[in-house]
Amino acid sequence: MQSVDLAPQELRTLVAVADEGGFSAAGARLGSTQSAVSHAVRGIERKLGVVLFERGRYGARPTPAGARAVAHARRVLRMLEVMVAETRGAGTGEAGTAVVGGPLRIAAFRSAALYLLPPVLERLAVSHPGIEPTVRVVREIGPGTAGEVAEGRADLGIATVGTGSPVPPGLVGDVLLEEPYALVHPAGHPAPRSLPLVDWAENCSSYTRAWWAAQDWIPAATVRAEDDGAVLSMVGSGFGMAIMPRLSLTGAPPSVEVTDLGARRPTRTVGYVTTPELAATTAVRALVRELRAERKPQVSAV
Repeated sequence: MQSVDLAPQELRTLVAVADEGGFSAAGARLGSTQSAVSHAVRGIERKLGVVLFERGRYGARPTPAGARAVAHARRVLRMLEVMVAETRGAGTGEAGTAVVGGPLRIAAFRSAALYLLPPVLERLAVSHPGIEPTVRVVREIGPGTAGEVAEGRADLGIATVGTGSPVPPGLVGDVLLEEPYALVHPAGHPAPRSLPLVDWAENCSSYTRAWWAAQDWIPAATVRAEDDGAVLSMVGSGFGMAIMPRLSLTGAPPSVEVTDLGARRPTRTVGYVTTPELAATTAVRALVRELRAERKPQVSAV
């Protein structure tokens, strides 16, 4: 197979076109012109021997091959940034240790971002003050947080993993904690299992759904909410009951009551995912160490 060399600027062009949805907007972002960006993309397509973008009146959209190329481009560009940061930081600390700084991009689903990450990032700031973490909340539906990592938009994702949702091919990761589900209902209600079910789209896994299907007392959801916080609010207001994982119940208001579902209750496995190349970097390794130290979040009444 013939070797193909792509310069970093060519990779930035691919990413800009994909992010901006067109050659003109990509040119503005890159400080170039529409014609120069279009010419550059055609040159990249000739090198790779494949069409990367569908052109149309509404802009440019990556083809399946283009989407793969853009994901690789993001990851390569990120590793170039890491190379510079780690090279400059090598041997600059006490006793020749490395001092690493720069951005660390984290994708997390809502309850992990709210309740799992804050103490982790607080400790990370003490041990590695030069690291600048940013957290983006991503709905754990479809590709979810793992998809953000695979596509090069995040360095590490806090994801639901396990037999129902294994680590996607091409990524690496590990389990951080297994959290039980519990029945949540209005405080003091005499018959909570008779209430309508309040649910939200992210509250699903093949294992959990199979458990639910075997419980004849659980009705089909008749009330839907946007996220787990809205579910708690609706349950506390008397709209129904819900079945929720431990992280989502952190700081549950006094208007709700949490009841254990017993020894055969379903669980949700939470872990982290990253790319093989980023797994070896100082910043990601430091974050993983702090995440592993936070395996058992303290949640009351579950």
